[in-house]
Parts: sequence; C-alpha cells; structure tokens
Amino acid sequence: MSKPIRFPVYFIPHGGGPWPFLEFPKDEQGKGPWDDLGTFLRGFANEVGHKPKAILVVSGHWEKEPVPTVSSAPQPGMLFDYYNFPPHTYELSYPAPGSPVLAARVRALLSAAGIDSAEDAERGYDHGVFIPLMLAYPDADVPITVMSLKNTLDVESHVAIGKALEPLRDEEVLIIASGMSYHNMRMFRQAEPGHVQQAVRFDTWLADAVKINDVDERAAKLSTWEQNSDAQACHVPDHDHLVPLFVAAGAAGVDAGRQVFQGHFLGKPYSGFRFG
Repeated sequence: MSKPIRFPVYFIPHGGGPWPFLEFPKDEQGKGPWDDLGTFLRGFANEVGHKPKAILVVSGHWEKEPVPTVSSAPQPGMLFDYYNFPPHTYELSYPAPGSPVLAARVRALLSAAGIDSAEDAERGYDHGVFIPLMLAYPDADVPITVMSLKNTLDVESHVAIGKALEPLRDEEVLIIASGMSYHNMRMFRQAEPGHVQQAVRFDTWLADAVKINDVDERAAKLSTWEQNSDAQACHVPDHDHLVPLFVAAGAAGVDAGRQVFQGHFLGKPYSGFRFG
C-alpha cells in the first residue's frame, strides 16, 4: 500500500484585482510589478507536489459572515468583486466544479470542534479564489469549496477554525488561505521610504512568527500583531487580508511555516508561506 499523503497548508498572495489580465509598465529589467507572483503561482502545483482531490480556499474577500460559511454550489459562478477595470476582466471564466461533499465535511469538522458554521449554496468564486487558481490549476479540474472568515477578524477564533480543519490534510484536501501579507491600498502605489521600511520589518516579523512549530505558541505570537505599529501600517483600513493566515496557522498543527515566496511592489514586500 502507498503511504498516505499529508498535504501542506498554504497562505498565498492573490495580488491586486485581475492583475494577470492587465498590462503594466515594465521596469529597467523588463519586469512588471506582478511578474514574480505570476511565476510563483504558475509553478504552484509543482510546489505542492501532489494533485489534491479537492481544494478548500479560505478567502480574504469573504469576510462579513458572523460564522465561518462554506460554499456548497456544485457549479459555482464567477463573483467579480473588483471595480473599474477593463470590460474583458468581467468576462473571465474559471469553471472548476464546486464540492458539496467537501463543504459538508468542513461543517462536520467545525461542528465536532464546537464551532458554529453556515452554508451558502449560491456564492461564486471571488477574485481571491479564481485569480490565483487560474494560474495554479489552469485546467480547472480540481473541485473547490470556499470558506469565509468570521466578521470578528480575530486571531483566536480563526486559529481554532484552522485546528478543526487540520484532518482534511490527511484526506487529500489542499487548504489554501488566500490573502495578502501587505494590504495598505492607500500606500501600495507609493514608494515613501519610511513606509517601505515598515513593510520590510513587518514581513520579517511575519516570517519569523510562522516558523514557530508549536501551534499555540505560534498563535500567541500572531495574536500580538495589533501591538506592532509596522503591522498596523501594512493593513489599512482593515486586516481582512491577513486573517486567512491565522486559519492556515491553526491547520498547520505542529508543522512550522516557511516563506516560499516573496514579491515586491514598489519596494514593499509581500509573502507566501507553506506549512508542512
């Protein structure tokens, strides 16, 4: 018998809007601002190493639910939750099937851990889902279930959600937390030196925090992020794009995290992490 596969858990950046389908100015080296992220995501399936039976995406773009809510549509549509982009970016299609079976399993695991949840049978794929997966799994042949955040956006409850979902890793389910480790939209397009330094310091702090291999110590470290002025400067006006990392940190269990990607936008770093 082959040895069961234990899948890793990822926190990945999904970039800005429909960026893979836009034209950007090139720098002196001939690179666009999102080229490094494109390269990482196109190689993501190889980075994972095994094709999953299904994918659970924790989306930073589904953040207003009072309890974790899972999508259960068998054929989700597209949810174009970005604004003022060219018409062709509203004609994109990612026809990967949904997974009502995985949705039910997610809710069962949450219930067993004493965590209330809900189901949404109509929600489509938001751009925190379809943008990275169009590059990572372009054949759209892996079933996907999307899970929301809680509107509390706190560390403790989201780590607990992740802990409850850890068994999925032994069921050939790939857990992907989709967000951005840097998400100050006002400063994103500016290269003010002081803010760049804050972004660099926070990215280093985050990489050090995920390296902790005790799940509770890791959660305790992450729970101090609000005391970090650099972190506060990197997530304005809210930190919904950071919260998926808390779920990934819980699902990681004893597996330490490591930085598997770092991109830069006008000097400001943003990262992807793998646990396990």
